[in-house]
Amino acid sequence: MPDSPKIRVLCVDDHPLVRDGIAFALQLQKDMDLVGQATTGEEAVSEFRRLHPDITLMDLQMPGMNGIAAIEAIRAESPRAKIIVLTTYSGDVQASRAFKAGACGYLLKNMLRTDLITTIREVHLGRKHIPPEIATSLAEHLGVDDLSSRETEVLRSVAAGNSNKIVADDLSITEDTVKGHMKNIMAKLGANDRTHAVLIAIKRGFLEG
Repeated sequence: MPDSPKIRVLCVDDHPLVRDGIAFALQLQKDMDLVGQATTGEEAVSEFRRLHPDITLMDLQMPGMNGIAAIEAIRAESPRAKIIVLTTYSGDVQASRAFKAGACGYLLKNMLRTDLITTIREVHLGRKHIPPEIATSLAEHLGVDDLSSRETEVLRSVAAGNSNKIVADDLSITEDTVKGHMKNIMAKLGANDRTHAVLIAIKRGFLEG
């Protein structure tokens, strides 16, 4: 009986240690083959186009084009592409955006040692893979309003320790507008004050910690 074709994997991550660890893990699997590596979103799109892998492992935080944008670009060309997100962020926001972009699986980097191989096989078979804590977080915030891009900008500036006046000057808006945005942000996040809003936003993935 002929061998089944191997699962061809493309790994996209800007950290050499992560790529090396994945390469080593796949090397031990008889049914998998690491066919390519990329370090940026732009490289990911061009390597996907060149290699047509069965599975793409995609980091979210990369210089230039991030992982979400790369997923969208790949899925626009290949709607059936199977992409598994690799990330250190357990917040529901990143996960929600990744799945909306077309990801089929989500894997926290601290789970690579235990869950990488199983996740690749599951997604290759057409299943979705969501870690339980991510699924719980997604369910908790289902239907909750997302922060707008302007609200995220305001909160990012507040997180840097800026006063309303500096935030207003930086974004070319009035202080009253900043106060209005902060009121909306705290309502959406269920925060008690500015500091609480920043902490929630980091935990959920609106802001990088």
